[in-house]
Amino acid sequence: MSEQNVEIVRQLQPGPEVDVVELFEAGGDEAAVEAGIAAVAHAFTDDFVCIFHALSEKARPGIRGLRECWLDWLAPWESYRTEIEEFRDGGDRVLIISRDFGRRPGMDREVDFRGGSVWTVREGRIARAEFFAADMAAAFEAAGLRDAGDPASP
Repeated sequence: MSEQNVEIVRQLQPGPEVDVVELFEAGGDEAAVEAGIAAVAHAFTDDFVCIFHALSEKARPGIRGLRECWLDWLAPWESYRTEIEEFRDGGDRVLIISRDFGRRPGMDREVDFRGGSVWTVREGRIARAEFFAADMAAAFEAAGLRDAGDPASP
């Protein structure tokens, strides 16, 4: 079942060419936002919650909560994209290790950092998503996994 969970999470991730700012803002077109939400709603549980730990420990409910979290995170960025380096299978939790690239207004070049997110899957649907900006140790811990580079790993 856990390989299936990885695939469920993988299918929801934007490709590295997608500007996540444009994706979540949808050009301010509310009809496009609603269509996007409707297109992915089947993949989330009714009690889905999202947490962006770098912003707040508050869990935001629903797909709209996921969008709100992303909009808060993206507020200072003019462009933002993510390249997934690895999916780690943690049973009902899937850890995504990514390299994120962003450019703020007035910047010529992107900055980049390693990030992680943990997606909890329950009965074939996403029940929780947690985002860890640069705190990879917390991401591994939330997924119930150990970092292969950690000397304490078995």
